[in-house]
Amino acid sequence: MAGSSHGHTPAAWTGVTIAFIGFCVSGAFMVMAQPVGFWAGLAIVVLGGVVGWIMRAMGMGQPKNAHPVHHTTGEKREPASVER
Repeated sequence: MAGSSHGHTPAAWTGVTIAFIGFCVSGAFMVMAQPVGFWAGLAIVVLGGVVGWIMRAMGMGQPKNAHPVHHTTGEKREPASVER
């Protein structure tokens, strides 16, 4: 994964950092038996996903066509035959 620059974008770093903070907040409030704080932490996790998605839409994420899975060699491959 490191060679494909998977997730090495400002959108990914920001979204994951916010989600991580949300998990920490949620975990701390779970240990303290405070349900409102727990749910607030989970809301922060969701916020991290939304922020990452918005940043990607603004062009700060990895473009879809840059992912190595989308590159083809142009060769047509026949499906493998199944012997019974």
